[in-house]
Order: sequence, then structure tokens, then C-alpha cells
Amino acid sequence: MFEAHRSKLIVLLAIVFAVSLSLTACKGKGESSAPAKNTEGVSGNTANSGEGATIKGKVIETMDSGGYTYVLLENNGKKTWVAMPSVPVKKGEILEVEPGTEMNNFTSKTLNRTFERIIFSSGPVNSGMETGFGPSASASKVIPSKPELIKVKKATGKDAYTIAEIYANASKLNEKPVVVRGKVVKVLTKIMGKNWVHIQDGTGEPSKEDYDLVVTTQDLPKVGDIVLVKGTAFADKDFGSGYRYKVIIENATVTKETGK
Repeated sequence: MFEAHRSKLIVLLAIVFAVSLSLTACKGKGESSAPAKNTEGVSGNTANSGEGATIKGKVIETMDSGGYTYVLLENNGKKTWVAMPSVPVKKGEILEVEPGTEMNNFTSKTLNRTFERIIFSSGPVNSGMETGFGPSASASKVIPSKPELIKVKKATGKDAYTIAEIYANASKLNEKPVVVRGKVVKVLTKIMGKNWVHIQDGTGEPSKEDYDLVVTTQDLPKVGDIVLVKGTAFADKDFGSGYRYKVIIENATVTKETGK
């Protein structure tokens, strides 16, 4: 009886080993990989995350689909496909975009097309626009090159605060309406169905991290705009994936102000 059980055990171990070997072989062929974040419901294998040089070239092919612009750039005979948030692009123009995440065997469901190699970029250089799949898309604060030059007057009215005041009273203002004026210094688009806008008004200090306020909205202001923000403050908000804030303004209306 002992020998019979021993034989069954040996057979079982052999089967487990064979299955494990088969799975390892599949992974080695690159047939299984987690899809990149925020890539319009597509799949592919992440090759590397770009922190390197920008990508520049002549636009020889372009198309828009699913809220994204796809461009084929050519530089000295080398062709590179790039995907980024929807931007106006013309065939024949010279375009330089931010570095991004490289995907191999990437399939776009909206285009019904597979790209052997494509770079997901946050957009054209110095555009001030970023998306969830860009290398710099994060919840980190933005320190302007000359923060002392940002001077925005405080909003007026019952619920008006400066950015520093919102941080100082974060717990008291939790889930309460606030109004704040500031200058747009960074915009991240189409993350979790929202646009994420960073504003500063010259109050607060980088060392205390109370100078840069993030606002979620359906509005889409431009970097450099002076805006009036009306929304609800939330303290210690954690969205996961690195998006954690001491205070954030949610579901806001962001209105550009002129002559300020």
C-alpha cells in the first residue's frame, strides 16, 4: 500500500512540475503582462518607463481615436509611434513630445489595430498638459521656477480662502464648500474621468507643502490662467496609486478670470 501511495505522489509531482514549466515558458515569450495605466482600455506589454530624452520628428502619419492622438514620427529614417492626449497635429509638421512609457505589441480597441512598438507620452514639450500614462503624472506638488512671482489676490465672499488657509484649516473644511483664486501651474487630463488642476496663489511654502492645491474638475483651464475655483474641500483624501492629498478640492467649477 505504501508503494502505491508513493507512486501516486510521484505522478502528481511530475504533473505539477510540467505545468509550472509550461507557465514559465509562456511568460518568457512575453505573452502575459499587466496593461499600462489609462490606455483607453487596451492591452500590451510594458517595455520600459521613460525618464529619458524627448522624442522629436516629422509627423508622417496621424489619427485620433478614443480621446487620444496617435502620431508616427520620423527622425533620420527612424520611425516611432507616439500616443498622447488629443491635440491638433498636422501631417508634415515637426513635433517634439515628452518621454513616456514604451509598450510592445500594444492593441488599441478603438482603432482595432496592434502597434509593434509605441510610446505613451504626456504630450508636446512645454504644453503643460499631462495624462495618467505620462512619466510625470503623479500627485506630487509642482514648484515653480520663481515662486515669488506668483501673487494672486484672495477671493472674496463667505467661503473664500487662500491656499495656505485651506491647508491650515483642512480638517475644519472637510466636506465643506470653498472658494479660492489661483494661477494654474499644471494640468493632468482624463485621469479617473476628471481633469486634475494644480493652482498656486503665492501663499504657503514649498518646505511645508502648503503652497500648491489640486482641484478636480470637468473644466479644462490652461497653464498660466488666473482662475476662480468653487468646489468641496476634502481632507486626507487617498485615491490609491500614489494619489494622496492632505487636502484637495473636488467636483469644482474652474472659471478663468480676465484683467487680473
